[in-house]
Amino acid sequence: MTKSMTAFASSETEIGVLTVNCELRSVNHRYTDILIKLPERLRFAETEIRSAIMAKISRGKIECTITSKKQIKDSQSLFVNRDAVAALLTAARQIEEQMTAPQSFSALEVLAFPGIQQEPELDKDELNRGITALVNRTLLKLLEVREREGQQLQVLIEDRCRKMQLYTEAAQKRMPDVLQAIRNKLKDRITDMVAQPDFDRLEQELVFLTQKLDIAEELDRLETHITEVLRVVQQDEPVGRRLDFLMQEMNREANTMGAKSSDKEITKISIELKVLIEQIREQIQNIE
Repeated sequence: MTKSMTAFASSETEIGVLTVNCELRSVNHRYTDILIKLPERLRFAETEIRSAIMAKISRGKIECTITSKKQIKDSQSLFVNRDAVAALLTAARQIEEQMTAPQSFSALEVLAFPGIQQEPELDKDELNRGITALVNRTLLKLLEVREREGQQLQVLIEDRCRKMQLYTEAAQKRMPDVLQAIRNKLKDRITDMVAQPDFDRLEQELVFLTQKLDIAEELDRLETHITEVLRVVQQDEPVGRRLDFLMQEMNREANTMGAKSSDKEITKISIELKVLIEQIREQIQNIE
């Protein structure tokens, strides 16, 4: 199934005293590029997060943002760093001894000093497991979005491939008329040359016109490439690079058709084919 590289998903969970949120954004990229944004206290989970993303996504630029906030609960206890309080009070007494009119301060003012309030120790193993599970859950959402958008891209590609098949069929039907026109043109030239036959020149004209207007091989290769594109988009694996290569080959055949043909209808078909190929190429840029 064709997958898009563009998607967004987010999830949230509670781990211990923290509420943790995960946001995943992915856009098209030639290779796999993973950017992880974490608060410093959760930096230890980066390796597990990166491994989880790489296990599910093989191509695209992925930005993973993890944020956390402390839960506020009525029953939650306040942890005080008693050593820090003792040091602060000792320093305050030493300062008061040198003051003529020392001023008292309240317990709330003490709590406002940096380092007095102490957060409970975080269980890193629990956090690591919880964050990894959260990322995996968000990844599933992201992949669902990528698949939905990929299905839409697949429909567009298949539609343009069918239009290309119609154009190649029209070119094949047109070829007998083109060949007849070649015969008529050669007959006229031979008639003009009967008085003074120049067989070398006649042979050159034959070779030139045959090479210029023979597009049977290009049409065959185009049909083969179109069939391959229709097969590839059904594969349940990353297909973006393969499709991009096929577009290069198809564009080469369409260009050669236009360069060889002196027939207006064939030239018009060649242009229409190149337009469709370019439209498909634009869609492929977003396919994994």
